Amino acid sequence: MAEQVHTFYAIAFVENFSLKELAAHYPEAKRTHHQLWYPATAGGTVFLFSSGTVVFYDVGQAGREAEVLRLRRTLPKLSDTQILNEEFSVREVPGARPDIQAGVLVLDALTFERAGVVALTIQQSAAMEYYERIVDQMFGETDRLVDKLEKEGTMPVFTRKLHQFIGAAIGTRSEVLSVLHLFDKPDAAWDDPGAEKVYEELRAEFDLVDRHQSLELKLRSVQDALELVTDIARDKRLVSLEVSIVLLICLEIVLRFVGH
Repeated sequence: MAEQVHTFYAIAFVENFSLKELAAHYPEAKRTHHQLWYPATAGGTVFLFSSGTVVFYDVGQAGREAEVLRLRRTLPKLSDTQILNEEFSVREVPGARPDIQAGVLVLDALTFERAGVVALTIQQSAAMEYYERIVDQMFGETDRLVDKLEKEGTMPVFTRKLHQFIGAAIGTRSEVLSVLHLFDKPDAAWDDPGAEKVYEELRAEFDLVDRHQSLELKLRSVQDALELVTDIARDKRLVSLEVSIVLLICLEIVLRFVGH
């Protein structure tokens, strides 16, 4: 068998996908718990993941554009969303053991099951990049709040926006854990030692474990900092309330004396 090069191209949308909803519009697709896959009209295979990521396996540019257009018609809300792209190559070399060479996965044979493992891992990396941007923005906003507290020594009395921010941080953390499925080993990896090796090589190449842990630490740091800031703002409100009560008592005493 001659050497062959295969291309995987991932597009991550802002919205997550409902695979149940998509399955009704893609009757030719086969569905698993986390993904749909079907043969592209122009050749190759399309994988749709619940994280809002599409991975094209050996689908040319024209074919990709046609499939994205079909997806946008199926889900009109995708029309105005920003997307992230990621491309990766796999080279089949007879007798080769799974290895990453110059950013390319080299292996002896790319079966469909192994291609599914590659697609899964690439979508995790693409979706991870999206969440990294969100968390970095949250981290920056938190730094600004903490800097303001450090400089002014106080926080606003009203905490509604802080509570909303904390809710967003908690929601993002839950979404990272539930959508990316970073620690769910693909079924193919249990049955095929070669697929398991591919999975391990790609996780290391995309640095998924360390990136996931970094996201977790940042989200936990954001949540802890915001809870502290909220406690300070709440204490300030309590102090203000106590001062108001004291002033009302003093006013009542003064009015009694004036009345006599």
